[in-house]
Amino acid sequence: MTGMMKEMFDRCYYPLLGRVEGRAYATAIAAGSDGRGAQAQIDRIVTGWRLRRVADPMIVNLGAQTPEAILAEKHVPQDRLDACSDLGAAMAEGLHLGIF
Repeated sequence: MTGMMKEMFDRCYYPLLGRVEGRAYATAIAAGSDGRGAQAQIDRIVTGWRLRRVADPMIVNLGAQTPEAILAEKHVPQDRLDACSDLGAAMAEGLHLGIF
């Protein structure tokens, strides 16, 4: 998990504990090589918050395997960006309709 995301979870974990149970969540992860480790860390955190997954994890593997590729700017393919947009729209609609 990136530093900024980890910092957000570190900062928010205890203040949100006991305040967000049952709320819906979904994840979209852009990873250099795998992404399952980041997903596992998020799953552990949201288990403590007792959040409810409403969509399968979306992991985009960008295939950064060399030092040059790891340091290079990443570009998520448009079809995967579209899938993320669809996921966000579905979450918003589900919240609006009271499904989540």
